[in-house]
Amino acid sequence: MDYLTVLEADYRRLVQVTSGDLTARVPTCPEWTVDDLVNHVAHVYLHKAAVMRLNAMPRPWPPAPTGETPSQLLQRGYAEMSAEFVARAGESAAATWFEPDQTVGFWRRRMAQETVIHRIDAELAMGVPSEPIPADLALDGIDEVLRIMLAWASRRWPDKFTAELSKGDGSVLVIDRWLVSWNSSGVSISDEGTEIGDGDVSGSAEAVLRWLWRRADDSAVQLAGDSAKVRQMQELLRVATQ
Repeated sequence: MDYLTVLEADYRRLVQVTSGDLTARVPTCPEWTVDDLVNHVAHVYLHKAAVMRLNAMPRPWPPAPTGETPSQLLQRGYAEMSAEFVARAGESAAATWFEPDQTVGFWRRRMAQETVIHRIDAELAMGVPSEPIPADLALDGIDEVLRIMLAWASRRWPDKFTAELSKGDGSVLVIDRWLVSWNSSGVSISDEGTEIGDGDVSGSAEAVLRWLWRRADDSAVQLAGDSAKVRQMQELLRVATQ
């Protein structure tokens, strides 16, 4: 997948949507205004640019205020991050929080997925129609959420997930084409989701991705089977994506 192309498209949409009233509340991040959202994305971009330059997590962080507005900071952050991406091959070394993948390619993927979710936040906040998510990007996003943010993280930082994992010994859900099982040891993922599970979450790739990130409610997807297991999964996802 060409992550840099989809990243640029969603960044430009984010800039376009947030050119108006930055005091609007973000319904999917209730503690934030649009101004806060823009500031957050700007600092995420600046952080990743610094990570690639240093091949290490920058300390201290965040940097001291510069007097730039959030919109100016977003523009600079994107420019600095993009320059680092263009200058480096995907397999080049870059520090990440995901131990199995310490490459620039990890951040290309993560920033493409981060940006599409936050431009949806901006669209919801500003009350404008939401642009569609390309199917390949949505499928890739589902894979990232399930394999990395949920399955890997549940075993890397089990304390964060213990309360919900303890409720699910032997639980299995089919989410789109992925088979998701969990017990007190953590979450496991298989891409052979034809097995019958306790429940099923289906729909278009875009709808499922939005549901996983809590950017769409249950009406966006088709839910079947044990509703209690679906709710357990939603709680696990809440921990994984917060």
